Amino acid sequence: MIGYYAHHQGSGHVNRATSIAAAVREPLTVLSSRPRPGSSDVAWVELPLDIDDDVVDYVDPTAGGIVHWAPTGVGGLTDRMAAIAAWIVAERPRLFVVDVSVEVALFVRLLGVDVVVVAMPGERDDEPHRLAYRLATAIIAPWSDSVYDPEWLHPYAESTTYVGAISRFDGRARQPIPGAAEILVLGGAGGTSLTTTDVEHAASANSGYRWKAAGIDRASWVDDIWPLLCSASVVVTHAGQNAIADIAAARVPAIVIAQSRPFAEQDATARALHRAGAAVVTTEWPDPGQWQPLLHSAAELDLDAWTQLRQPGAATRVAELLDSIVAR
Repeated sequence: MIGYYAHHQGSGHVNRATSIAAAVREPLTVLSSRPRPGSSDVAWVELPLDIDDDVVDYVDPTAGGIVHWAPTGVGGLTDRMAAIAAWIVAERPRLFVVDVSVEVALFVRLLGVDVVVVAMPGERDDEPHRLAYRLATAIIAPWSDSVYDPEWLHPYAESTTYVGAISRFDGRARQPIPGAAEILVLGGAGGTSLTTTDVEHAASANSGYRWKAAGIDRASWVDDIWPLLCSASVVVTHAGQNAIADIAAARVPAIVIAQSRPFAEQDATARALHRAGAAVVTTEWPDPGQWQPLLHSAAELDLDAWTQLRQPGAATRVAELLDSIVAR
């Protein structure tokens, strides 16, 4: 049995977990505060949130700088860790994947279970991250080292495997929609600073294209984005790992605008894509009159650059790694 902790922020961690679960031979259970996707039949344990709605000021959330989130006196956090411990006692997993939480990685390792940690882009050289990487039996980097090879991962080179970008659409046939939007603007479940008004203003000033916003707000949410990705001439996106992996799977030109995230995660991804020539990158949402040169530059991108991300087969490579560790 393999346990897999998937962080609840956004939908990317859960999508990655279900993609890996579908490829791994060993039975796998996902533990997450995010509900199981309706399209998945993966074994699931829904965890309490690690916050309390009635708490205003959390006490010592970093435990003196050792971790990122372990405030005292928070019932949700206590219940979450108790649920993880109860599952481990009942199931006796041979391996536990953590994507992502320093606190869960440390807790599970202290329970005597081997831990595999999923790395994230950005500046991850702080003490809590170093602790998680040091205790890990293996580290999964869900990107290609030819595109992004951060120095802070170098001390753990012997335990790190760069598996490539993991997309839930890996291997899915293209499904373009005739007459669909030419410019697709992606938001995401992790939150965005964009509004539908921003997209409307851009579309109004560039009416030669059909525009569509997806996931900017609840009204624009699309459960299956794949047909729209396959139909777009250009995708305008944030730099979340799953969004980039899905665009790489669709092999469509992209304009990437990094959103503010902890540890400058999306900024690091955007810079790496720019260096690889895989996407047009800009630092902020353009004014309505600034779109034309960006769209022209995107149309001139060499789509073969997406192959550098090693997207095809990435979830299978993770599964093979996990199965090999269990076999040992």
